[in-house]
Amino acid sequence: MAEEVFFEMRDIDKDYYLAGESVHALKKVSLRMEEGEYLSVLGPSGSGKTTLMNIIGCLDIPTAGSYMLRGRSVGELDEQELAELRNREIGFVFQNSQLLPRLNALKNVELPLIYAGIGPRERRRRAEAMLERVGLADRMDHLPTQLSGGQQQRVAIARALVGNPSILLADEPTGALDQKTGAQIMALFQELNEEKRTVIMITHDMNIAAHARRVVHIIDGMISEGTVAGHA
Repeated sequence: MAEEVFFEMRDIDKDYYLAGESVHALKKVSLRMEEGEYLSVLGPSGSGKTTLMNIIGCLDIPTAGSYMLRGRSVGELDEQELAELRNREIGFVFQNSQLLPRLNALKNVELPLIYAGIGPRERRRRAEAMLERVGLADRMDHLPTQLSGGQQQRVAIARALVGNPSILLADEPTGALDQKTGAQIMALFQELNEEKRTVIMITHDMNIAAHARRVVHIIDGMISEGTVAGHA
């Protein structure tokens, strides 16, 4: 029996049509990952990294090429199947934590489990355990406005992890934080990867990219393997 492919993109193209003109956002992108890797996708604004992130996260589908995740061909899925795959396999962390302001930390973390149909008691148990994991056991009842920026981002990480996704996909997760708080968040990602969680970091910042074990560069919609300047 053939071994199931964890993550593989082959010759991914993504075209958009703006004002009647075709924009080639991704061009023949091929990328393969093993489970438990820590990968940074490094590129400047307009390089295609957000488009690539959306396809990795099953928020969009490619114009051409194939994307296999856990043995499923993403390009062949309908909207409902994409939503189910996204909820099961991808945990998202964004630059701004995107917490719901009227819900406390615990309720924010429970949200993905509600969508997954998990009952209230089990939801609470899992959310409490994940908030403890990110060092917020004493902040569960706090609203986002009662938390610092770093604490809000820790809640967002707990929310991303609570469904035990295959991939933790982070888009500029320290972009809204000061340097010291950003370093603490990056240390947390390092710990999570050491626990064999797969992490993909989307960033324009070479210092952030350097935390990953592997870096790919994206420029003009094309990717290449590489290192970060000043780092082996």
